Amino acid sequence: MSSNPVAETVASLMPRARTELGELVAFKSVADFDQFPKSESEGAANWVADALRADGFQDVAVLDTPDGTQSVYGCLPGPEGAKTVLLYAHYDVQPPLDETAWTTPPFELTERDGRWYGRGAADCKGGLIMHLLALRALKADGGIPVHIKVIVEGSEEQGTGGLERYAEAHPALLAADTIVIGDTGNFRLGLPTVTSTLRGMTLVRVQIDTLEGNLHSGQFGGAAPDALAALIRVLDSLRADDGSTTVDGLAADATWDGLAYDEGQFRQDAKVLDGVGLIGSDTVADRIWARPAVTVLGIDCPPVVGATPSVQAGARALVSLRVPPGTDAAEATKLLAAHLEAHTPWGARVRTEQIGQGQPFSADTTSPAYTAMAEAMAVAYPGEEMQYAGQGGSIPLCNTLAALYPRAEILLIGLSEPEAQIHAVNESVSPAELERLSVAEALFLRNYAAN
Repeated sequence: MSSNPVAETVASLMPRARTELGELVAFKSVADFDQFPKSESEGAANWVADALRADGFQDVAVLDTPDGTQSVYGCLPGPEGAKTVLLYAHYDVQPPLDETAWTTPPFELTERDGRWYGRGAADCKGGLIMHLLALRALKADGGIPVHIKVIVEGSEEQGTGGLERYAEAHPALLAADTIVIGDTGNFRLGLPTVTSTLRGMTLVRVQIDTLEGNLHSGQFGGAAPDALAALIRVLDSLRADDGSTTVDGLAADATWDGLAYDEGQFRQDAKVLDGVGLIGSDTVADRIWARPAVTVLGIDCPPVVGATPSVQAGARALVSLRVPPGTDAAEATKLLAAHLEAHTPWGARVRTEQIGQGQPFSADTTSPAYTAMAEAMAVAYPGEEMQYAGQGGSIPLCNTLAALYPRAEILLIGLSEPEAQIHAVNESVSPAELERLSVAEALFLRNYAAN
């Protein structure tokens, strides 16, 4: 990184950043209060609020959102007549999955092999630290040249829409000229990338019932309809022979026109086992950025240990469908539910329930903010040119903000490059990436103010 005052300040602040990220990672802030105490999320929200106050933010508030979670807001006034930039991150995290599979405790930030490990280190507690580093560097080098608003969400991973509904009810709160979403990541470590598209998502719970109660498989098996077998058939109907997603009536043939994703690199990033093939057809980018993708997130059925010889009377599953740009998520939800019902065999009773939903997003990459970001990233990443990539994941808030503020420019950056293994065990963040992106964001704010 070329020497400049902003970069030097960010470098000097990295020990403090590690301490703060460690404090924030320590909160088990999973916004599923059936699994984790609500007090953990509330503690994280209060930590964020205190951090904003300590950095001079005004009007800091912990907002109670309609889904029962909390988001944190604060603002920093800039020069009179300056533009307004909204910086977004979220403090809620995915569950750690099997804690015994982690090399080090998931809620204890641990440095190993040049990376910082912990749940939320990259997704997206590190995103908040990135914003704070950028602002601190600007303060130390002449001041912040724009009005800043910060919003830190408490339920992004759950897709329950609390902040979206709150923003719709208070439209002036998050109004801005440009919005920087700090919740995506570089295409690979060290390659500066903005995310230009996001798939939307829908979550549907499907319940299948066939009997009044479980039956002895020896006495009744072979004629009694097995609900678990019915569910397996239904779930299998969601994939073609090559593994690609097949939901009746849902288009699945779009192509990606942009940064290519080498299949060998993808296998390495995804840690696909030797000899196991990828699913779907055409390019990897087509499959993960431009087309729908169904995933069975969980099944309620007896575990192998302790299972009895029984025909199952009922079974249920949680199904996720990622929805590409150009497809309405609400329509995709209807198609998914209709498909599940149509493919349920043997006249079994089936019920579907929508759990969460978010629309896909496409950014206008020709806007002045993208030019300002490209210039900033060229300085923060010497010798590299900013790339545009898609993102298979979903950030439902993006479409809400785009609808509320149609003139606002929206940029998506972040720390979740492939090595970060977000949502998996041993999630980590590269401190070098955190440092470079903090410099890039600071320089972007300065460039954007000057345009």
